[in-house]
Amino acid sequence: MASNGHLADEIVALYERHAHAWDADRRALPWVDRPWIDLFAGLLPGGGAVLDLGCGGGDPVATALVAHGLKITGVDASPTLISLCRERMPAERWIVGDMRRLSLGERYDAVLAWDSFFHLKPDDQTAMFPVFAAHAEPGGVLMFNAGPARGEAVGAYRGDHLYHASLDAAEYERLLDGAGFDLLEHVVGDVAKGGRVVWIARRRCG
Repeated sequence: MASNGHLADEIVALYERHAHAWDADRRALPWVDRPWIDLFAGLLPGGGAVLDLGCGGGDPVATALVAHGLKITGVDASPTLISLCRERMPAERWIVGDMRRLSLGERYDAVLAWDSFFHLKPDDQTAMFPVFAAHAEPGGVLMFNAGPARGEAVGAYRGDHLYHASLDAAEYERLLDGAGFDLLEHVVGDVAKGGRVVWIARRRCG
């Protein structure tokens, strides 16, 4: 079967092209995945620093984390979406950048890649685990969501193809362990929490 990986290369342009529409749609829909964000925040120390990869326009996820008293460094490849973050939360730090090439030379209490990591091709997902490790403090929490099995899926947004991909569970477990993370939770399709496939891990100390 032919790969749709070329569509992954169009994701950044898609989100920039539809930035205002996507941001409005995200904010208008019921926030069914909020329980995961609240759970994530509850694992962190008060005032902890979060690296939010693929932060979008910052609402509702980053705004909720700020409401929990956390400090946000948000990264997104869309300049328009980052501009919305800066307007909404000027006290936080916002960076236009590609998570695949991120090297901030800083470590955070938590790293979040929510509704963003799954837009990467499988090889790019594999390559993200050293990036996660490089930016997580010992004891730091990592949370991301992916698919239920290895493969690619192509949806649509406002007439454009919207690429998603996933590795399988055994691959994610191996990559987490190899990057120095202990798995805390892996949940597949909890409808009460938005139906996502969620991974939560903690960076090993020492």
